[in-house]
Amino acid sequence: MGGAGVLLGAVAPVALMVATGYLAARILRLDRGPLTRLTLFVLVPFLVFDQLWRNTADLAGALRLALAFALASAAFALAGWLAGRLFGLPAPVRASLTATTAFPNTGNMGLSVALFALGEVGLERATIVFVVATVLLFSFGPALFHGGSLREQLAMTLRLPLIWAVVLGLAANAANLQLPANLGGGVHMLAQGAIPMLLLALGMQIAESRIQVGAYDLLASLLRVLGGPVAAFWIGRALGLGGADLVVLVLISGMPAAVNTYLMAAEFGGDAARTARVVVLSTLISFLTLPLVLGWALRAAGVG
Repeated sequence: MGGAGVLLGAVAPVALMVATGYLAARILRLDRGPLTRLTLFVLVPFLVFDQLWRNTADLAGALRLALAFALASAAFALAGWLAGRLFGLPAPVRASLTATTAFPNTGNMGLSVALFALGEVGLERATIVFVVATVLLFSFGPALFHGGSLREQLAMTLRLPLIWAVVLGLAANAANLQLPANLGGGVHMLAQGAIPMLLLALGMQIAESRIQVGAYDLLASLLRVLGGPVAAFWIGRALGLGGADLVVLVLISGMPAAVNTYLMAAEFGGDAARTARVVVLSTLISFLTLPLVLGWALRAAGVG
């Protein structure tokens, strides 16, 4: 398969599943709520546990990748905040811009595209980034929109099944745990259901959203999908990342705004309407930009 085929093969399956979710929501009038809760609170924790349990990446490399993404997230947040100050945006809009710039969609899109682009190696590394991103989002997201004490933020984070899946997955990996009666096969099958369900839920989310394009929405979306990978590339290089680690860092940093930024804006304050428009628009734009970002990342990292 040529270079163009590799890029298309990474994005086309994702687009197909998102489109299927969109059509299902439009034609069958399905309720997205139960599907989303099942995915986030059951299937995704199984995926995280399975990936961390089976992960063969060396600890030093995993920590370096996690640090690189955390630093990139801080750089994204700073860029969004500075842009909001530069354009004199009101505080709720500035908080929304900071959130959509800082938090890419590492779940629905990030895990999926990394898997189709690099296979299991990509998914292993994308899972590490996803875990870091989730902890950052649920630790700092509420404070960004609403404030609140460190104790409240920690309590919210510890209520997530995902966090306990991380703890159990790392412990199982360290202990070289072998589950009896082929329970590991059952865990793996549940984990495999997470990615298609995430993409179906994303398509249903788009079907429920009104697509409006204003100057703010377009610029915020471009800052997320084009500014993110550039910042991540230089941070990754500075930390000595290369190969699949650098590709995954850059690729996931080029993802659209995380769907959960809208949920937090609606729950804790911020401009929820603008946040929703940026989530949808950046997702649609990303189907055009991700092949470019992936191609650049592969060449820059010398992969492929």
